[in-house]
Amino acid sequence: MKICVLAGDGIGPEIVAEALRVLDVLRRDGLALEIEPALLGGCAVDAAGDPYPEATRALARAADAVLLGAVGGPKWDGLARELRPERGLLGIRKDLDLFANLRPALVYPELAGASALKAEVVAGLDILIVRELTGDIYFGQPRGIEVRNGERVGYNTMVYSESEIRRIARVAFDAAMKRNRRLCSVDKMNVLEATQLWRDVVIETAADYPAVELSHMLVDNAAMQLVRNPRQFDVIVTGNMFGDILSDEASMLTGSIGMLPSASLDAANKGLYEPIHGSAPDIAGRGVANPLATILSAAMMLRYTFGLADAADRIEKAVRQVLAQGYRTGDIYSPGTTRVDTRAMGDAVLAAM
Repeated sequence: MKICVLAGDGIGPEIVAEALRVLDVLRRDGLALEIEPALLGGCAVDAAGDPYPEATRALARAADAVLLGAVGGPKWDGLARELRPERGLLGIRKDLDLFANLRPALVYPELAGASALKAEVVAGLDILIVRELTGDIYFGQPRGIEVRNGERVGYNTMVYSESEIRRIARVAFDAAMKRNRRLCSVDKMNVLEATQLWRDVVIETAADYPAVELSHMLVDNAAMQLVRNPRQFDVIVTGNMFGDILSDEASMLTGSIGMLPSASLDAANKGLYEPIHGSAPDIAGRGVANPLATILSAAMMLRYTFGLADAADRIEKAVRQVLAQGYRTGDIYSPGTTRVDTRAMGDAVLAAM
């Protein structure tokens, strides 16, 4: 099983190192993993002048899965847009056709008090957001900045084809079938024709999934409902831009963005796995970042791409055990728990395994 590892920028190398230690335990126990590192993001710009170098492209295409830390930082903010680290991330998603982004938002019992909302509102929360990842306004053409009538005008195009909508809808319906069989599709059909088509195609696709209860919600209402009554949701499916915003909002219901993994999959379940947080340049190099989201991303990789549910369960069980034992990095620390650094949190997970 070939894994391309992209540590990236900021805290990326620190948190990826802990995930690799976890995978090494499984390798020593007999799991046949072949791991090769490559560059993506700002570090790739520094080394090769390209946020997604050709060598990385070749390795990512040849691998069965990709494990990523994080990219970006203020160091590269002054670069031309095509050279910024984030273009590397968008580039690999598009290059590998990773159209389905799965972001679970799960509240561990021990962390319910760490949420920005009252514990009784989020206790037991378990949401899966399915975000379309390769279309929408992020990739639509035409786009740009130009001068019209003597002033600068910026423009982007929101565009979705029927086939793009249908394939992400099927991913979401399939996920709902494995959970509580409830799916909420989020759009803005009252003002955006592109999302009127989204709703129409999702309704058509629902005919193939009679066991799933389908509902629809406008994106502004969905944002409000996520903080008003988040437990009403099971699986949410939405477009690229809305999903970008709503999944980050949902992450804060859990207490820390440092706890949440994600998977970005192609049609054959080849995936890129990464924590949903950024590169956190303010704490990079200090050894205090929370590695659990990256470790859990590795578990998602084993589950979704390699079909190794037992190995994934072993990692996830270890993380739950560590939290139950009271170990906390700074982002999830509360009085009465044990504050640890990045390496010590990794040590605790290894011990639990």
